Amino acid sequence: MDDAENATQPTAGATGIEARLERTNELLERMLAEVARTPSTHAIFVDAGYVYASAGLLVAGTEDRRSFDLDAGGLIDAFIDTARAVFADSRLLRVYWYDGARRRIHTPEQQAVAELPDVKVRLGNLNADNQQKGVDSLIRSDLESLARHRAIGDAALVGGDEDLVPAVEAAQGYGARVHLWGVEAAEGRNQADPLLWEADSRRTFDLEFCRPYITRRPVTTYENEGAPPPSRDEVRFVGARIAATWLAERGREALADLLPGYPYLPGGVDQDLLVAAEQHLQRSLRGHAVLRRALRDGFWQHLQSAY
Repeated sequence: MDDAENATQPTAGATGIEARLERTNELLERMLAEVARTPSTHAIFVDAGYVYASAGLLVAGTEDRRSFDLDAGGLIDAFIDTARAVFADSRLLRVYWYDGARRRIHTPEQQAVAELPDVKVRLGNLNADNQQKGVDSLIRSDLESLARHRAIGDAALVGGDEDLVPAVEAAQGYGARVHLWGVEAAEGRNQADPLLWEADSRRTFDLEFCRPYITRRPVTTYENEGAPPPSRDEVRFVGARIAATWLAERGREALADLLPGYPYLPGGVDQDLLVAAEQHLQRSLRGHAVLRRALRDGFWQHLQSAY
């Protein structure tokens, strides 16, 4: 065979390369076909504190959780149904429900939510003023981790805090789309502008959507409202008893946070103190400024003696 004939014949090396290329193309085609058959996945991330405050204010006219009941299970089902319509070709991974609790111990309501199918409850802490701590970092951790591992393609985020912006940016950095869901504001806005700017889309749930899941609690009345009011010493003693329970439940760390504010109590603590005292005394202390001062005095006196 002369040189011209040799030039027209494929070499063994070239034949091997062509075979490998064909094999690679075949594998790529199979992988793309498998990806096409695999549905995308979405998850719903709910800042419960935002939902309670915004939906409570919209429907019941108050952000105070003690003034209304929230049908969390019904609301979560409504979120899931909405996501099913919005992400029609996607399957739900789960719903993440972020809330705060003393020492991260589930309340009965949070336990009930945790028992719902396809729901994961994640707890931050509550400080002395009943403010959530650590919830935003939990949301960011979950969002970023799921996006990084390609576990989700879309995330529906129900919240409004500007501190959630890094969570949105982190998830988007790994290719996930983040859709901001919110509750209609009773007045003004209840979602931070930077959060609105970063989201891939927005959706707002109005009064008619929220109304079925909020029930205002009846105002407590007491049978002995017409009786003479208790003495200041009696009320002061009740304040000390409540302080002992408060300290046993929350610990010295919470006490250390509270003491610098003396003689003033954070709004949440002061409201809890008033409600607990009225239950002990079985009468309202609203409108009795002197007795409420005696109540706070007893509360502070016990805490300072225990420090």
